[in-house]
Amino acid sequence: MPNTLRRATNADGPAAAALVAAALVEFGLQPDPTGTDADLADIERHYFARGGDFVVLIAPDARLVGTCGLYPLASPSPGAIELRKMYLAPLTRGQGQGRRLLEWAIQRSRELGYRQLRLETACVLKDAIALYERNGFLRDNRALHTCRCDAAFVREL
Repeated sequence: MPNTLRRATNADGPAAAALVAAALVEFGLQPDPTGTDADLADIERHYFARGGDFVVLIAPDARLVGTCGLYPLASPSPGAIELRKMYLAPLTRGQGQGRRLLEWAIQRSRELGYRQLRLETACVLKDAIALYERNGFLRDNRALHTCRCDAAFVREL
């Protein structure tokens, strides 16, 4: 039975926050539950109410094994949305699930009417950066604003 991709609810917040925190620690990055990661405490308000979206990847045994959010931006340019919180549990990596989440994000951004997809990441996440670059993202560090990120990318839609 394959993993299921579905729209998140606030009930997914604790499991999503735990997955994100574990992935950050794994790569030597600092979780920030009261700052950068506070959006996971109220996914519906931070994503859906703003005109964005957020999905979770659920394993056949009902564990949350992936997250991916789309957060509308007021700047640097109108019509831009940010890819946020795209993380996978370690046992889920290397199976095409990151590509699946990214393809969802690109398609959903277009459906929502956005013209540009932006993201920030950390250079230690080499596999993620390779995935972004293979899918048409170009480096653009002009608008970095998250303290744990040292690279930014943009893709026209």
